Amino acid sequence: MTTPAERVQGEIKTALKEGDKDRLATLRLLLNSIKNEAIRSGSEVDEDGFLKLVRKAIKQRRDSAEQYRAGGRAELAEKEEREGEILAAYLPEEAGEDEIRAAIEALVAEQELAGPAAIGVVMKAMMARFSGRADGGVINRLAREILGS
Repeated sequence: MTTPAERVQGEIKTALKEGDKDRLATLRLLLNSIKNEAIRSGSEVDEDGFLKLVRKAIKQRRDSAEQYRAGGRAELAEKEEREGEILAAYLPEEAGEDEIRAAIEALVAEQELAGPAAIGVVMKAMMARFSGRADGGVINRLAREILGS
C-alpha cells in the first residue's frame, strides 16, 4: 500500500506530463504540507493525518477566496476555488445530513441523552463514526437541533 506522500508524488508526475500547471502547483503545496507534518510529528503521515491536512488546505482556500472576493479580486478567488476542488478529490464521499441525523437520533435514544450538556458525548461519538466523511460544524448543528428539541 502506498503512503499518501507517494500517492501525491505520483500525481505530481502525471500533472507534470500533462502540463496541468494549476494541479501541479496545488499538489506540490500539498506534498510540502505532508513533508512538514512528517517532520513535525517525527513519523510518516498516515491516511487520517493526510485527510486532516487536505481538509485544512481546503478550508484555507475557502477563506482566501472569501477574502479575495471581499477585496474585489475575483480572479484570485477563482484560482483558490479551483485549488480547493483539486484537493477535494482526495476526500472520501461526504456523509449526507440525513445519515448523520439518523445516527445522532439513534445515539440520543440509545443513551437517553437530552439537553445541551450532552453535546460533548454526541460530538465525540459522531466525529469518531464519521471521521473523514462529515464536517464537525454540520454534526454540531444537527446535534444541537436534536438535543434542543
